Amino acid sequence: MVSTLPKSVKLWGRGQLTIPKEAREALKLGDEAQLNVFVVGQCLMLTPKRLMRASLAKDVEKSMKEQRLSLKDLLNDLKIERRRYTQEKHAG
Repeated sequence: MVSTLPKSVKLWGRGQLTIPKEAREALKLGDEAQLNVFVVGQCLMLTPKRLMRASLAKDVEKSMKEQRLSLKDLLNDLKIERRRYTQEKHAG
């Protein structure tokens, strides 16, 4: 599943953030869910702790096929989102 509507979240004291309800429901994350945190370039990636790399890769591949997305599509979307983020961060 790849969201087409980006969500913004605010980083609170001590590095806390709130994951949007739609994302929590889509991933079936409960109140006590634990997440893995990865830094990929300038991106922060969160995955449910129960997922391992192999199963995560399979899920991503399945979602890409279902939505007819290529790796090129994902990288292009990432480039667009990074540009949008940079503009928002440095505007004003």
